[in-house]
Amino acid sequence: ILIKGRVIKSTGSWYNVRRLDSGEIVKCRIVGKFRLGNMNLTNPVAVGDVVEFVVNEDGFGMIKKIAPRVNYVARQSPRKLHDLHLLASNVDQAMLFVTIVEPHLKQGFIDRFLLMTEPQDIPTIIVFNKSDLYDADDKAIFNDMKTIYEKIGYSVLLISAITGEGLEDLKNVLKDKITLVSGQSGVGKSSAVNAIQAQLILKTGDISDYSGKGQHTTTFAEMFELDFGGSLIDTPGIKTLAFNNLQPMDVAHNFREFFILSDKCKFGSSCMHRNEPGCAVKAALTDSEDSLTELGISELRYQNYLKILEEIEDINYWQRNKEA
Repeated sequence: ILIKGRVIKSTGSWYNVRRLDSGEIVKCRIVGKFRLGNMNLTNPVAVGDVVEFVVNEDGFGMIKKIAPRVNYVARQSPRKLHDLHLLASNVDQAMLFVTIVEPHLKQGFIDRFLLMTEPQDIPTIIVFNKSDLYDADDKAIFNDMKTIYEKIGYSVLLISAITGEGLEDLKNVLKDKITLVSGQSGVGKSSAVNAIQAQLILKTGDISDYSGKGQHTTTFAEMFELDFGGSLIDTPGIKTLAFNNLQPMDVAHNFREFFILSDKCKFGSSCMHRNEPGCAVKAALTDSEDSLTELGISELRYQNYLKILEEIEDINYWQRNKEA
């Protein structure tokens, strides 16, 4: 008999699946290979997937079928250049934890994370944690960031797991939704989540004094239910995000404010916003004396965009020469 369930934990070769009928958790493996379009996957089943499985005599399950995904969040595999690694599927929203200090803000990482969620139209909330450590300069940086991202339609929260600032807002945003939560190591994601639901006890990793970088604590994605409604999918701390699985045009189309403005570009949606004549994005940046134009085009995001394009082109060039 085929049983329906949702994958709540992945450990590489085994999956914990919660039965939809009884809530019982069954340890399952998979049969055969699953692909995502024409991309190879390092992990064919994601936390959040609805699957059909059979239970063997030994009490373990065998996943036979994966239901079509409403959406998914995937990153380029850290180990295999052109493979994808699924982080989660069937989510209502994604939440990225960052901080201005300890560790210092890497604004480019925000844009890279949004490039993972944007192609799937997944609403994303950017949560600035550790507000108790911010001095006047840090607060000014936060206000700039808030303006940049809210102007193009992303939600921004300011919280402190220590003082409790913004935790009620955080709770309201998470309530009754399936949320993928992520962040670079050391930004306090686990502390913040534990502050709103103590018994969840996501593993917290202290920042190592030696490198100033967080210790990697979560190894595999896992789904946790929230007492106040909804659930969150905790993902491993991500150090870097590369996009060799994308083409330059994918990047242009998924920086949302550039794509909207491309209607006014001479070459429309095929404009790469670099050296093309009549580019509305370049014109907006040139005309603005501020770091953020009226239309929400940010110099910071534009520089990050150029950097990602360059990385993809370098890899493509290297691949072509290798194959030649």
